[in-house]
Amino acid sequence: MSRPDLSVQIGRLSLANPILVASGTFGYAREMEQLVDLNRLGGILPKTITMEPRPGNVPWRTVETTGGLLNAIGLDNDGLEAFIAHHLPYFHTLKTPVIVSIAGRTHDEFVAMATRLSDEAGLAAIELNISCPNVAHGVDFGADPVLCGKLVAAVRTNCRLPVLAKLTPNVTSIATVAKAAEAAGADGLCLINTVQGMAVDWKKRKPLLGNVTGGLSGPAIKPIALRCVYQVAKAVKTPIIGIGGVATIDDVMEFLVTGASAVQIGTANYYDPTVTMRLLDELPTALATLGAQSVREIVGTLKTT
Repeated sequence: MSRPDLSVQIGRLSLANPILVASGTFGYAREMEQLVDLNRLGGILPKTITMEPRPGNVPWRTVETTGGLLNAIGLDNDGLEAFIAHHLPYFHTLKTPVIVSIAGRTHDEFVAMATRLSDEAGLAAIELNISCPNVAHGVDFGADPVLCGKLVAAVRTNCRLPVLAKLTPNVTSIATVAKAAEAAGADGLCLINTVQGMAVDWKKRKPLLGNVTGGLSGPAIKPIALRCVYQVAKAVKTPIIGIGGVATIDDVMEFLVTGASAVQIGTANYYDPTVTMRLLDELPTALATLGAQSVREIVGTLKTT
């Protein structure tokens, strides 16, 4: 049997395969180069950057939970200009598409960052992190369809790069927000970001996270992520990148048939740093199991009747 076509198209963004690494879980990629063949990945999303440097939240910043990980890092990073000066040159040495995740405090700051990055050669796309639950106003643009639509439209107008909107599950209707992002011209929708949660030390009667609440990720949230992908896939035509608890080839295939065109691997990178390589090795066989010659054939083929 001939090797299947693993390529996927996310709006204007072309990827060699659907296996990407999620922002915040892969550092700036250089840290992983001894463990992972970075050029095999479908895409790399470095740690989210902000306009100005951020020290992040006070400890504890992470807490393990049953089947997952709570984090309240607080978007700790050195800022936009430091990213361009110190990290971008390394990314230029890679063949894999680099999608930069950005978070702004205001509408104008998001647009300014996207515009600045648009001037830099070699980047593949921008991911708008409008869904971080661990910083003040982190979900404002992801929870309000009107604000989301205005932001995506403004970034699309001022940035030549494909635009991905990363959505939060911490809303009444994620499909409503997805429709707004689609109408505004988003090339793709990334869902989901973490689910808001908390952990408590009952003996001390105190929260374990310094930020009190944090974002839950890992296998525990996969059912929620699948539900969100299903609902959004029924509501829009914009390609979806599924995120949430992806760790095995079964997870990948579940997201694909439910409606995602690609997936991002997040928490699994922490406990199995080579997970992406295994998934890429196993994907052709999984496609063959369904008699498919391409990833595109199986996207959104879930049978509900």
